[in-house]
Amino acid sequence: MSLESLFSLRGKVALVTGGSRGIGLMIARGYVEAGAKVYISSRKAEVCDKVAAELSEIGECISLPADLSTEAECLRLAAEIASREPALHVLVNNAGATWGESFDAFPASAWDKVLDLNVKSIFFMTRALHPQLIAAASADDPARVINIGSIDGIRVPIMETFSYSASKAAVHQLTRHLASRLGRDQITVNAIAPGPFESKMMEATLRDFGDSVAAGSPLKRIGRPDDMAGAAIFFASRAGAYCTGAILPVDGGIATTV
Repeated sequence: MSLESLFSLRGKVALVTGGSRGIGLMIARGYVEAGAKVYISSRKAEVCDKVAAELSEIGECISLPADLSTEAECLRLAAEIASREPALHVLVNNAGATWGESFDAFPASAWDKVLDLNVKSIFFMTRALHPQLIAAASADDPARVINIGSIDGIRVPIMETFSYSASKAAVHQLTRHLASRLGRDQITVNAIAPGPFESKMMEATLRDFGDSVAAGSPLKRIGRPDDMAGAAIFFASRAGAYCTGAILPVDGGIATTV
């Protein structure tokens, strides 16, 4: 077994939801560079199209815009994939949202929006693409589902993002539950729990508190794109074929040591 074959994604087809920016883009770029054929989705069609065109300069990337906050859109995106690909080797459920507001003012709409996109869409997308994942799966090389959680689902966050932290804890438990159910189909299900990375979601926090966030990490920095790509490639490649039900913090040690 060569090192290249251990981490290569050549010949694999992947879908990265929310793949046009932030952590999703880091993963999509890493997969394209590792040799996969990558589909990306995002709510804004023009952004999704532009990013897919840029990534296609280094590999193969296709834009399939979708707003995954509803089950209907999850089913539509899954049908688009099924019409193009008989098998899907890797599904990355990354699309997500956050909401910050004080305890006394935190609205019901913040729970609906965040839980619909962060938790329910993961279940709907995974179930809708189950036949394509089964078609790609084998005992030696399982199909992969990779959910993007957060260290805020492991520890209590400083910010008043109640629905977000609850949703990410739910993502982690849903990951374990799906891993138990889908293992019989030779499909692994794992989660990455990112810490601070440069993304739209973290933009304001890093602008105002970036230095202190970095200083609070044992490694004294925020995450880089290759940190996220490396973790996602591990779970999608032969190297991660025997891992399922795992929650991997990629956070410089913040959630586990601070």
